[in-house]
Amino acid sequence: MSWGVNLMYYHCPNCGKKFKYAEDLIAYFGDQFGLCPACGTPGVFEKNGARTLDDFDYEEVED
Repeated sequence: MSWGVNLMYYHCPNCGKKFKYAEDLIAYFGDQFGLCPACGTPGVFEKNGARTLDDFDYEEVED
């Protein structure tokens, strides 16, 4: 049984946006992994794991 991809959850200390990245995209994003998709500020790591109950509060960064 699989819970799906692991996600890393962040919030932006600059604009307050909540966002998440799939761990399997670390190589794809490279140095951009963990940056806020709205303003480019490095996000503050909150948690990681399978989708959480508050998952819909976070925007998933895909491209």
